[in-house]
Amino acid sequence: MTAMVNTYSIVARHKKTGQFGIAVQSHWFAVGSLTPWIERGIGAVVIQAQVDAIYGSLGLDMMRAGKTAEQTVAAMVAADPRSAERQVAMIDKRGQVVAHTGEKCVAYAGHITGDQFSVQGNLLGGEEVLEAMVDAYKRAVADDIGDFSERLLRVLEAGEDAGGDVRGKQSAALLVVPGSDDPIDRRMITDLRVDDSKHPLIDLRRLLTVQRGYELHAQATYAVEVGNLDEAKKCYSNLRGLAVGTREPQFWYATTLAKHGHLDEALTVFEEVFKVEPFWLDLIDRLVEAGSFPSDKETVARIKAKADTEEKQ
Repeated sequence: MTAMVNTYSIVARHKKTGQFGIAVQSHWFAVGSLTPWIERGIGAVVIQAQVDAIYGSLGLDMMRAGKTAEQTVAAMVAADPRSAERQVAMIDKRGQVVAHTGEKCVAYAGHITGDQFSVQGNLLGGEEVLEAMVDAYKRAVADDIGDFSERLLRVLEAGEDAGGDVRGKQSAALLVVPGSDDPIDRRMITDLRVDDSKHPLIDLRRLLTVQRGYELHAQATYAVEVGNLDEAKKCYSNLRGLAVGTREPQFWYATTLAKHGHLDEALTVFEEVFKVEPFWLDLIDRLVEAGSFPSDKETVARIKAKADTEEKQ
């Protein structure tokens, strides 16, 4: 089964960390469910134009078995009777990258490969779209701008600014997996999708910003747990403007403070949370009942008083 997905993307490997990343935008619904395939320590694949999922699943299988990206693409294109309609880019754990743009892909169609990255697209405004994407990635690497997710998103934004997809825009996705030796115990570092939007890159950047807030929440709570309150306060201060539209990270940070004996600091945060989203107050009793929060009556009363104070005002 195939689908016609005209789009543009970048597939890359971070030279220092070994992380693989993919960023893609298209005037097609839910492009993130169709074109990107990625696996920690193995490689990454982007399939475009006439999309056939076998390029993703078998491509990763072959690289997992020890084939290089070049060997994998060559074998799959040779065996595919419709290879002229495909566009695919792969990168392996060695950083070898290869791309294929079939001669029947709709113009402007092409790809540019570089040092452990490839940008590709079809039905683009022109070759300048890919050139702008390459320049954006090289600048981000040279200037050590942001983390890998930030760099990849900047590449899409540069492509959009240079003309992007001639039909417009509808969906986008951003995926980054840890390097094979990365101690982070997560399947994905970034796994964000915007499936249907008039401005998918704006929405994708908003989601990445919210993700940053939750990452800082994790760092803040960990700092509390290991007794580094100064670092916790620093992380919490930075997250406050990032997790927009919810006070959930702040609430759980406050509960961590309370559980580790920092009640005065926790009360300040609880008051801030209850003022905006008072429904979090109901969770205190539930957490106590579950045995995951201090059951000391005085502690609970002092926390609830912060909400009572706001209600009386």
